[in-house]
Amino acid sequence: MKWPGIIAAYRPYLPFDDQTQIITLNEGNTPLIRANRLAEHLAPRTGLKLYLKYEGLNPTGSFKDRGMTAAITQAVQEGAKSVICASTGNTAASAAAYAARAGLRCLVLVPEGKIALGKLAACLTYGAEVISIQGSFDDGLAMVREIVQRQPVALVNSINPWRLEGQKTGAFEICDQLGGRAPDWHCLPVGNAGNITAYWMGYKQYGKGLPRLLGGQAMGAAPIVRGEVVQQPETVATAIRIGNPARWREAVQALDESGGIITAVSDDDILAAWKLLARLEGVFVEPASATGIAALKQQIDQGEIDPTDKTIVCVLTGHGLKDPETAVSHATTPVTLPANTDSLEQYLTTHP
Repeated sequence: MKWPGIIAAYRPYLPFDDQTQIITLNEGNTPLIRANRLAEHLAPRTGLKLYLKYEGLNPTGSFKDRGMTAAITQAVQEGAKSVICASTGNTAASAAAYAARAGLRCLVLVPEGKIALGKLAACLTYGAEVISIQGSFDDGLAMVREIVQRQPVALVNSINPWRLEGQKTGAFEICDQLGGRAPDWHCLPVGNAGNITAYWMGYKQYGKGLPRLLGGQAMGAAPIVRGEVVQQPETVATAIRIGNPARWREAVQALDESGGIITAVSDDDILAAWKLLARLEGVFVEPASATGIAALKQQIDQGEIDPTDKTIVCVLTGHGLKDPETAVSHATTPVTLPANTDSLEQYLTTHP
């Protein structure tokens, strides 16, 4: 049977009736990949069962599609003709795709010079009106929150509660993929904090057990860890370069209820985890997606998490092709050889 998308698959758990016109790109049903080599690297001989929820295989390459199908479906239901969002890139690409699917006008505000090329390319190709602002994501979010009070346009950032309704289905899928139970720990990046909020909603609603949450922020953009707004957030992990998360309060509540941890990791640690994912498990993600892995390594190394015989899921939020510039800039320079077999043979014998 063809996967119908998250709303049809989990309709009994979502606030949509049978008459609702669903706007879907068949999002969800992303793989939960067992990561044995990475588990052994992070915690040798502990029996750690590590899984990667690869959300980069959603239609626009990120977890945002789960929330966007719900937000755009509701916008259409309410008669909206235009939608708007502020974004560091993934929300913009998702909003643009689902708006195109629904025949809606889409406007996206992005920080000037702070959006990865893959995300910008997607927005433009989907036909969104991309507005580059001379300010941060947080400035853009303030702008769109105000404009929807003045103009008849629907806001589809994660402050829209329908976004969380869609994103919580990731927790449902994880429980189903683990045979009907929640993991011991659930690790993920934290930027605007909508995803950590939504996953906790999902686990509580589904009734298959409650994990402890581990949220990772980049040191240069760690307002929740620091307990204060970061005015000029900076990190290589562009998807979580946010200084004032819209779901700050809800994220802290989720962490408290789960007995979880929020921590900050350096850009170097994020990039190291990013490389490990690719080289040990063959999974290519954008740098922000590796923040949960970096946070898990840090907490294991510090003795805050005992991985012995634990089942741990790390959510990988976006595909590596979202940010090709970072991948190329941190890659090994390709070897150049003459176009003949002798030169190839010589290379193989001198580089065993």
